[in-house]
Amino acid sequence: MNRATKTKIVIAGGGFAGLSAAMYLDKTLARREEVEVTLISRENFILFTPMLHEVAAGDLYPGDIVNPLRRILRHVKFVEAEVQAIDLSARRVHCLGGVARLEIEFEFDHLLLTLGSETNFFDLPGVSEWAVTMKSMSDAALLRNRMVALLEEASLQKDEAARQRLLTFVTAGGGFAGAETTGAINDFVREAVRYYPELDEELIRVAVIHPGDFLLPELGEELGNYAERKLRERKVDVIKGVRVASYDGSLVKLTDGKSIPASTLIWTAGVKPSPVIAPLPCQKEHGRLLVSEYLAVTGLPGLWAAGDCAAVPVLNTGKFHPPTAQHGLREGLVAAKNIAAVVLDRPLKSFSFTTLGQLATIGRRTGVAMVFGVKFSGFVAWAFWRAVYLMKLPRLPKKLRVMVGWTLDLFFSREIEQTITLRDVEALSDMANRIRVRGTGSGTPLSAPESPFVDNQLERKG
Repeated sequence: MNRATKTKIVIAGGGFAGLSAAMYLDKTLARREEVEVTLISRENFILFTPMLHEVAAGDLYPGDIVNPLRRILRHVKFVEAEVQAIDLSARRVHCLGGVARLEIEFEFDHLLLTLGSETNFFDLPGVSEWAVTMKSMSDAALLRNRMVALLEEASLQKDEAARQRLLTFVTAGGGFAGAETTGAINDFVREAVRYYPELDEELIRVAVIHPGDFLLPELGEELGNYAERKLRERKVDVIKGVRVASYDGSLVKLTDGKSIPASTLIWTAGVKPSPVIAPLPCQKEHGRLLVSEYLAVTGLPGLWAAGDCAAVPVLNTGKFHPPTAQHGLREGLVAAKNIAAVVLDRPLKSFSFTTLGQLATIGRRTGVAMVFGVKFSGFVAWAFWRAVYLMKLPRLPKKLRVMVGWTLDLFFSREIEQTITLRDVEALSDMANRIRVRGTGSGTPLSAPESPFVDNQLERKG
């Protein structure tokens, strides 16, 4: 059959919502000769983000929480590229792919946008340049390597104030990502410091800055106060009612006028939709694409959205579904079913889902949970967190790897090797630059090379 006559379905974004949609279409429409389904993603894997903090803490290795998309999808075409722009009038998606930043275009009859979100620094001075983020696999892996590097550097320092600054870790944001990351890094550095005879644990300071009255506001005041109490028992400073005002790489300034000398600021204080969404001539809700109960963008046939970049209405309430993984998975599935329904001329299905529960770990085999309205905490909540997310982790080989890792963690201490150094980052940056120079044929080094291997967190001293 001529390719020009095929119905072309493009899914932009390979996160929870995008993969959920692709997996459904992989078993249905993508098997038909008259339909072509393409998934475009910046990475060739799906990252299981709920376990990111476990990578940062050294409980798991980065490869344990990723699954290659090409091994999951059999009939959906996969393309590793970054979406740059969408031309709705020409019905084309413009992308850049490869280290050489090759320009690629995809035509579509149906486009499902599942581009997710990115970190929002709120234009605070110095924060985007100096803060560490926790959104990607490299973020978590580099944070762990950063902590080891800082311990090594602190062991060489003679000045007490310099040591304290190097061993101070501040987290901005006390929601799920912030509380889990804070608990994880606190466990890691306090366990690792005993292998550095030149250092004393009293030099370590771990703090979390939260603008609200209690941590984990999604779980309510009772569990938030429990999380705070447990973190304080483990020597974490919990600073509430203020925000980060600025950061210059060595000093965190707060909105109440106080400041904290720290070489590491971990930013988990906000996200915003992908910038690709902003120029689209569509109705939006807080920057997210407003969709109908069928996940269709109003007034633009063939355009759909799900996940973090979509504002999905809760029927008959005037409210919107939260941008969580459990919602994104189901939104992607319903969007895929409705795309198939349009192609096959069948009735559409509206999206309806109620949050099943929310779970968080706060370090040292302690967790908090609210499931079907029932709240519980402590070791039981931590064990339940592990059981639930182990079941949700895609593919049996990964489940087994994680089970082995967690089992070993019960009997042995964390490893403290530094697998990525500043020399590695510089070498990879130079290599990426040379490849792009060769690709452009200019013979002139490109400015500010962008490489998936280069993270600005390691380009700074410490």
